[in-house]
Amino acid sequence: MTQSPAIASVLDGLVDMHVHSGPSPFPRRFDHVEAAQDGARIGMRAMVAKSHHHNTQMDILAMKGRLADVAATAYGGVALNSTVGGLNVHAVRMCLRMGGKVVWFPTISSGRHIECHPEDGAFPTTTVPLTLERIDIVDEDGELKPEVIEILDEIKAQEAVVNGGHMYPAYIRTLFQAAHERGMTRMVVSHPDFVIGADPDLCRELIDLGAYVEHEIGMYDPEGTQKWDPRKLLTWIETLGPEHTVLASDFGQAANPKPVDAWMRVAGALLDLGLAEKDLRRMVRDNPTYLLNLDA
Repeated sequence: MTQSPAIASVLDGLVDMHVHSGPSPFPRRFDHVEAAQDGARIGMRAMVAKSHHHNTQMDILAMKGRLADVAATAYGGVALNSTVGGLNVHAVRMCLRMGGKVVWFPTISSGRHIECHPEDGAFPTTTVPLTLERIDIVDEDGELKPEVIEILDEIKAQEAVVNGGHMYPAYIRTLFQAAHERGMTRMVVSHPDFVIGADPDLCRELIDLGAYVEHEIGMYDPEGTQKWDPRKLLTWIETLGPEHTVLASDFGQAANPKPVDAWMRVAGALLDLGLAEKDLRRMVRDNPTYLLNLDA
């Protein structure tokens, strides 16, 4: 797409906490290095590579040589789905102590995701046959499982981010309540109106616990697969406040445009709708910088 210097200037220093670069069993447009390199078009400071299947921090370390001359810093994390053993504190400990920044509680293994996409993990389409097991964070009495508490304690110790994954809103609330009780302040709920089904009132409850609400600009890109109206995103921002909102791309899939192109289009649309530049910068730069503890 044609580059807009004005929009690129507003996005300078952007931190994308949700990039689906590869490798992955799902088809991906590019790998983590190529994603970070492309970020130079908008002065991207950092990105987090997300996989539904494995610890991406090990990818980042394996690509260290190729990343050495890339301006944007790439980080990894781990999603607690079947392929990492579910609620596996050992996998979390290794990821974070090796430099990972985010722990996503079950995404494709969550009950909520399976209800929305009952394709046995083939969402969108796996390149190899895989198995999927439902992972719940609560026991039969609705109490958090002991391993969840262990995982939260490790996330707190490493000052990393706890993300609610694709779980039921009630499960995310229970998780964040436990995190809040432990004094944790780096909590994120992703795309509340996609799969999860968390309405603004529930999101306000999560915000009161210290959470940030992450919206994915990829869903609002007219060249992407979802093509949602950016006015819907602006309403969310106005309802919850830019101080509690994070914008991320959620792009990198083979069927979607590059994240940078989506950033340019959707940022331009939001500015055209009247969003203040300072509010856009807060959501794409300041809030994720705090969450990832980049200025420590």
